[in-house]
Amino acid sequence: MSVEPFDPDRTAVVVVDMQNGFCHPEGSLYAPGSEAVIDNVAALLADARDAGARVVYTRDVHPPEQFDDAHYYDEFDRWGEHVLEDSWDAELVDELDVREDDLVVEKHTYDAFHRTELHGWLQARGIDNLLLCGTLANVCVLHTAGSAGLRDYRPALVEDAIGAIEDDHKEYVLDHAEWLFGEVLARSDVAFR
Repeated sequence: MSVEPFDPDRTAVVVVDMQNGFCHPEGSLYAPGSEAVIDNVAALLADARDAGARVVYTRDVHPPEQFDDAHYYDEFDRWGEHVLEDSWDAELVDELDVREDDLVVEKHTYDAFHRTELHGWLQARGIDNLLLCGTLANVCVLHTAGSAGLRDYRPALVEDAIGAIEDDHKEYVLDHAEWLFGEVLARSDVAFR
C-alpha cells in the first residue's frame, strides 16, 4: 500500500488513553488488547519524534462526583468507577516517553475534542494531520477520530497501534472509520517527508 508521506510540521500523533486503568493487568478496566499495543505505540512515537512531528497524549480522567447529577450520560453506570482523578489508574503507562513539550489533554468523555484545549492547540501549530493510536478502539479512539474528521483534520488510524477489548470491535471501527471519515494504516506504512 502506497501512502502519501506525512509532513511532520503539519502532523501530530494522538495517543488516546494509554493509561494504567486500561493497559495494566491491575487496572480497573484492563483489556489485554490495550497492553498488547504499547510497543507499537512507542515505536510510532519514536518515528514521529525523529521526523519532528508533534505528540499529544489524552488521559481519560473522572472526578468521583462527575456523574452525580447526570440525566443520561453516566460512564460509571456503564463501566463502573474507573480512571478516577489523581489515581494510579488515571496515569499514563510508564513505557511511554512523555516529554515536556508534548500536550497532555485531560478529557472527561470519550471525545478528546469535547471541552478540551486540543482543537485550539492543534490550530495554533498549523497541524491538520492526525495519526491516531491508543485505546479503546470502539470507544475513545473512534469518538476522537470521528470528531477530528468533523473538524476537517485528516484522521489516520494506525491499526496495529490501537487496542480493543475484542478483535471484532477493532475490525468494526477500522472499517467504519475508513468508509466514513478517515484512513487506516499499518505502522509500517506511516512515513514522513
